[in-house]
Amino acid sequence: MSAYDVCVLGSFMKDLVATAERRPLPGETLHGTGFAEFLGGKGVNQAIAAARMGARTAIVGTIGEDRYGEEFLELLETDGVDTSWVVRHPSLGTGVGLPLVLPDGGNSIIIVSRANGAITPADVEAAADVLTRSRVLSVQLELPVEASRAALQLASAAGVTTILTPAPVGPVDPALARFVDILVPNEVEAAALTGLDCDDETQVPVIARKLADEWELRGCVVTLGSRGAFVVDRSGAEVWVEPHQVATVDTVGAGDAFCGSLAASLAAGAPLVDAVRLANAAGALSTTVNGAADSAPDRATALALLDGAVSSVGSPSP
Repeated sequence: MSAYDVCVLGSFMKDLVATAERRPLPGETLHGTGFAEFLGGKGVNQAIAAARMGARTAIVGTIGEDRYGEEFLELLETDGVDTSWVVRHPSLGTGVGLPLVLPDGGNSIIIVSRANGAITPADVEAAADVLTRSRVLSVQLELPVEASRAALQLASAAGVTTILTPAPVGPVDPALARFVDILVPNEVEAAALTGLDCDDETQVPVIARKLADEWELRGCVVTLGSRGAFVVDRSGAEVWVEPHQVATVDTVGAGDAFCGSLAASLAAGAPLVDAVRLANAAGALSTTVNGAADSAPDRATALALLDGAVSSVGSPSP
């Protein structure tokens, strides 16, 4: 029996968010209009999202021996995420993100990996017990590729379903791709990986099938934000998953809420398309709350949105 439903290998990023009317010019000091702190990082966001969907969840990663690191441990443990395999680095601090957000919602972000960048294949191998005894492993590209590849290889060899979010996007090592079952790029990442344009909706099925075939995937899910998602799987199925109409206030972390929910549903045995439908609802709901990690909904709330969308379609008259 698997010890965990979902294991996440990923990053810890403390977001220090400033808002301003515009970006400062070179050499200029500019008064901001607001400031907020959030706990995030793709790994943390996905782990919390999976846990809130009811999955027994563990996380593997590296933080500093500092106040930010303590905040992450407290947050994760509150949501029931097992942090036993989180390494405390003695000299590098916990990762930080420094977003500047403009009035129109546009943003520029500086990230400093710090302890996130120190994780090694040896650290991953030390966590082999949890990586190989989970139903699903979720990995992103915010950590050194050698560590990500080691985790995917260990999990794949043990028969664990592996999910890769190719973000931040860049050239993907073929040696990493061969250990991936489910690829979940957003429209920017999918375009970068294929050279095709997701803005043209007729190209989205082509893009998803191209990635699925070239990577020899069990499935590929292209997330399209307000346009929903597109799914292809090994059986040849191709499905558009419609978006949900919600009052969006902050899209940060929506993709991670989607992926964490997807991992939880797949771990529970859901078919890929059904898992994507629920993940799509979870991602939509996360945009109605500020912040990243804290914006992930619980399973009941996501199911209610999904059920409401289905029932709103109506049924044939008798």
